[in-house]
Amino acid sequence: MSGHSKWATTKHKKAANDAKRAKLWAKLIRNIEVAARTGGGDIDGNPTLYDAVYKARKNSVPNDNIERAIKRGSGADDGSVDYQNIMYEGYGPGGVAIMIECLTDNKNRTAAEVRLAVTKNAGNMADPGSVSYQFARKGIIVINGSNEDAILEAAIEHDIEDVALVGESHVLTCDPSSIVAVRTSLQNAGIDYESADVEFVSSLKVDLDADNAEKVIKLIDAVEDLDDVQTVYTNMDVSASVLSELEARG
Repeated sequence: MSGHSKWATTKHKKAANDAKRAKLWAKLIRNIEVAARTGGGDIDGNPTLYDAVYKARKNSVPNDNIERAIKRGSGADDGSVDYQNIMYEGYGPGGVAIMIECLTDNKNRTAAEVRLAVTKNAGNMADPGSVSYQFARKGIIVINGSNEDAILEAAIEHDIEDVALVGESHVLTCDPSSIVAVRTSLQNAGIDYESADVEFVSSLKVDLDADNAEKVIKLIDAVEDLDDVQTVYTNMDVSASVLSELEARG
């Protein structure tokens, strides 16, 4: 679940079993392949590919898998697939807005699977534009193990919109066009970051009670479990008291 709500960064880690790790790796590798196809296989000359590879390495994807994905995407190896980027919109419990980003080689299959997962979990699909109007693209960089002063000192000259402590991480928000410059400045200052992505962030947050928050999380988990779904964005927010209640429920 993206958007970096309190829940997204503090929920209990699920067991990193082989099936879940394999599914995550497949999505990360697909991102690499698409980035290489779109902007070429030179990591230093393709910022999108750089970020995709960085994220894959942070999640322990083997280098051999990464190299093969770059070769497939850039046309240097056989077996590439023509993936299309598709965004679906919908609503979850409590009126929460949901955007579902997919990479697929079969639009009909993906549409059917997404619709089934959403409707089975108390949500409904929405027409294009009915949800997306409230979301804007933002550069989101997640940083662990550093303090806010050091982060600001490293990146203040760029278009930073916010640095917020969420759980144990700092989440830096910037203009999407500045994300490469910001993450480069962080690296030059010796600050390691977990991920640097362009995400969709809503300007209309919806506060939920524990019951509706739990239902939305169940819906998001079901949708994210689909092979073609890359990221789910919502405008859900939860208060500290609701977060405590959710954590107490396990």
